[in-house]
Amino acid sequence: MGFDIRLPIGMMFSVFGLLVGGYGAATRGSEMYTRHSLGINVNLWWGIIMLIFGAGMLLLARRGSFAVRTPASRSAAETLKDRIVK
Repeated sequence: MGFDIRLPIGMMFSVFGLLVGGYGAATRGSEMYTRHSLGINVNLWWGIIMLIFGAGMLLLARRGSFAVRTPASRSAAETLKDRIVK
């Protein structure tokens, strides 16, 4: 149970957020935004949103992996070993 799907999802959204947000920041003030998206820099805003979502997923993945490693959660082998010893 060592695979957490939040880790690759978080990495993917963080990378895409950086790429899209970087493109939006590089093309800020371009006339394409006034013609196509009512003057809103959609690339910049969606890049920021994807970056925040990716960072949140990475944080949750790290928090989830920390909860698995705590001493309170014991493996089945340890529980069986305790039963045999008692």
